[in-house]
Parts: sequence; structure tokens; C-alpha cells
Amino acid sequence: MTSPRFTSEPDGVWAMPYSDDKWVMSTNGQQYRRGLYTFARRSFPYAAFAIFDAPSREVCTERRPRTNTPLQALVTLNDPAFFAAAGGLARRMATEGGAQDPQRLAFGFKAVLARAPSERELAVTLELLGQARARFAADPAAAERLLAQAALTEDRAGISPADLAAWTVVANVLLNLDEALTKG
Repeated sequence: MTSPRFTSEPDGVWAMPYSDDKWVMSTNGQQYRRGLYTFARRSFPYAAFAIFDAPSREVCTERRPRTNTPLQALVTLNDPAFFAAAGGLARRMATEGGAQDPQRLAFGFKAVLARAPSERELAVTLELLGQARARFAADPAAAERLLAQAALTEDRAGISPADLAAWTVVANVLLNLDEALTKG
């Protein structure tokens, strides 16, 4: 029996010898619903939850420990749910952030971290943006592949694919910052 799922799971997670249940990605916006609606089994917890040290559902947990591991960075950089969030942030930065790149980056920092970037952070991020723009301008097919992964195949708000792909790379980095993921 297959039923829609609201979040993504890696291929093969549901390949079990004792069940024919399959993970089916939801569509029509339902895939963007919060993790509260994630389907989980005791024997197969949702992978991202396990990597972020979510507690077992068998007991009540009043406080979760703060963790930070390299596997968590891999999830936030590669999981389709996080990558789609980066695509949405990229679109907002490019359309609502202002006319110039420093303004757009400041908008992204404010949206993700609730603060303005330092001069060093701004310089490093602008350099990343420039490198990504050059790469995607030279390889439009790579830009299209990245935008497809970030669920940006339709509503691009008039932004060129190379530019939107570059902003998606920057947004993905912002969302992956330790400051964005852990409570200080």
C-alpha cells in the first residue's frame, strides 16, 4: 500500500523484506508541509530527524541536546527539502532584496540569521556569488539542473537561470550556517 509523504526520504529506505510499503513523494505543494506531518516507523525513523538527533517517539523529551555534526551539514546541503527551501530563499533574495547584490545578501542574512552580515561575511559571500554566476553562465545546463533540484522550474520571477542558480547556491550556504541551525 502506498500513501503520499510530505517530506523526502532517500531511495531504498523502504525496501524491506517484510513490507511492500513504498515512499511516495507528495506533490502540488504538499511536499513543503512541515516535518510535523512526516511519516515515520519505529524501525525506520525519518533519516534527517535521526541525523539531527531527534529523540525517540516512545518517551517524552523536555529538552533536546544541542548537536553539530558533519552529517548534519550534508543533510542541509543535499536533502531535497532543504534545497527547495534554499531555492525559495534565493527567489526572495533576488526579487525582494533590493537592486544591488550587497543589499540582496543583507536581506538574506536578515531573513536567515536576523542580523546584518559583517564586512568579512559580505565579502566572502559576494565572492561565492560571483564564482557561482560565472560557473552557471558558462554552463547553462548545470544551472537548469540545479534549478530543477531546487524546485525552481516554473516561477523564476523573470530572473535568468544562471543568476537564480547562483543565488540558490548562496542561499543554500546561508541556510547551512551553524548559526542558522543551532540555538546559541
